[in-house]
Amino acid sequence: MIVWLNGAYGAGKTTTARELVDLIPTSTLYDPEATGQHLLSVLPGDRLEDLSGYQELASWRRLVVDTAAALLNETGGMLIVPAALLRQEHRDEVFGALAARGIPVRHLLLHADETILRSRAKQREDTAGRAEVRPPHAWSRDHLTAYERALPWLTRDAHVIDTSALTARQTAARIKAAVRDGAGACGIVQTPAPTGETLAAGVLMFDEEDRVLLVDPTYKPGWEFPGGVVERGEPPARAAVREVAEELGLDLAAGTRMRLLVVDWEPPRSPRYGGLRLLFDGGTLSADRTDELLLPAAELRGWRFVTEEEAADLLPPERFARLHWALRARALGRTVNLEAGEPVVPEG
Repeated sequence: MIVWLNGAYGAGKTTTARELVDLIPTSTLYDPEATGQHLLSVLPGDRLEDLSGYQELASWRRLVVDTAAALLNETGGMLIVPAALLRQEHRDEVFGALAARGIPVRHLLLHADETILRSRAKQREDTAGRAEVRPPHAWSRDHLTAYERALPWLTRDAHVIDTSALTARQTAARIKAAVRDGAGACGIVQTPAPTGETLAAGVLMFDEEDRVLLVDPTYKPGWEFPGGVVERGEPPARAAVREVAEELGLDLAAGTRMRLLVVDWEPPRSPRYGGLRLLFDGGTLSADRTDELLLPAAELRGWRFVTEEEAADLLPPERFARLHWALRARALGRTVNLEAGEPVVPEG
């Protein structure tokens, strides 16, 4: 099990983690800051220019998951991880990858009033000996702004412990009790990581204003189309219908002609293996059918109908490219063949 201590800079994550390891003898402390600092020291400068922190590095998020899994395999017991995850898509990526490995996570948020956080940050800046691991005042201010923006989803996702009037030892004792009682458990669907190329089928469904339905997975970053991986020996259109029923509680089997809009070959890009991605036209959902939508909490946290322009801000680039061409294929009444999100132009 991983006990993930989230929170703003100055909330006491690292000092509390040390106390928690002392209270739980079978636990091990892994501080991802060391991984982040190493990456900052080896990556070229132009790769770091626009970063607000090492959490923005995809390599950091992958290495944290790999390192945590390796440490748990080596030590057993419980792993204590003090690290800020203030962007929900980063939380989804890291916790989803851990869930795919069968590693349960307890998510706890160490919270303190803004004035206390600012005071603690200032104290650390005044006594800092090494600038590379002690953020300057401007970074602290930006970090607190990011934390305040993240609070609405953080307080829904994590078990909150207010550290404003607590010592690190007292906070650790409360965490130990909370974990013992099952607090902070993240019920994320465990989707095994692929070991090779996959075939996936998605469905585009529209409302009466011709907006497309997207869903927000808990286990990976970015929004997505309803659908999923086609099982061995399963027809793709049938897989798409099955996934919609499992994810949203909608039965598309009766009276729906699933027209294929897009075939896209996604190339392998480490750590992903790529494969074929299909998008089908699921037709228009009336208002009464939209009212039937049900979400499995362990898999999806939300859904919404969006325009193409709105989808550009929600979907990762490769998925948006697929949607872009699928909408044009729907308007033209034909199927578009893509490779890496671009139409295949016949030679000659």
